[in-house]
Amino acid sequence: MIRRRTIGTVNGIIAAASYGLNPLFALPLFARGMGVNSVLFYRYALAVIIYGLWLKFHKKMSLKIHRGDIISVFALSLLFSLSSLTLFDAFNYIEAGIACTILFIYPILVALMMALFFKEKLTKTVITSILLTFTGIFLLYNGKPGAPLSMHGIVMVIASAFLYAFYIVGVKTNKTIKNINSAKLSFYVMLFGLLVYIYNLNFCTELQIPHSPFIWACLFGLSIFPTIISLETITIAIKLIGSTTTAILGALEPLTAIVVGMLFFEERLTVKIAIGIVLILSGVLLIISKDKLSHRHHKSE
Repeated sequence: MIRRRTIGTVNGIIAAASYGLNPLFALPLFARGMGVNSVLFYRYALAVIIYGLWLKFHKKMSLKIHRGDIISVFALSLLFSLSSLTLFDAFNYIEAGIACTILFIYPILVALMMALFFKEKLTKTVITSILLTFTGIFLLYNGKPGAPLSMHGIVMVIASAFLYAFYIVGVKTNKTIKNINSAKLSFYVMLFGLLVYIYNLNFCTELQIPHSPFIWACLFGLSIFPTIISLETITIAIKLIGSTTTAILGALEPLTAIVVGMLFFEERLTVKIAIGIVLILSGVLLIISKDKLSHRHHKSE
């Protein structure tokens, strides 16, 4: 039991930390003139090829999908892909560490959506979490020396959080999706999500071609670490320690992004930004921890 939990925790930490590496690989690509849609096209395309080969030949998994499942999977893939698009667009307007921190409001958005659309009770804990989180966002908005953060960047990353929250709610509540293997679902979400960038790039006629080994290295890094490794390890973590504990470990995502920004991109960590980060993470961890206690209570009854 202890070994199972240890393996699950290690995988959860790897999943969160690897996802937090998005800025490490994406920002150098933007600095070299690659557009968001081209970057995400290669991220998804390379991930689909590598992950598909991994599932097919290493895991010996059939990639067949029922026709009746395609519409639901396609709808989810659009949400997931547009969430990536808005997050990466935000990287061009606000610091990556702050963007990833704001993105971490998605568990609260999930709670709100479940309350509004599926009649789950909106508790005092949820309300407190919302107040903490949005106070934190306000501090981030006013936290950068010399000028407030870009409103466009803030709107884009909040849109990304909403889209990802809708994706999670869809996975949680769609009966068709529940019957699909999680690894296979991840593969098709990336495959169908790729269509967004094919369309945005005018059916690849506007696709930028990587012109150096360094750019290719960043693209492969983007497809492997925050995409494939994150998806693979988070699936293992959820199976071994549950979705709630895995979500708590997800707090490492924005912290990893902040550390990466400070080490590699000269991003500053001011007192206001630090307080804002603490408030956001506190708000999210409060609601996740409350859910965990409720789960234990129901289990003991």
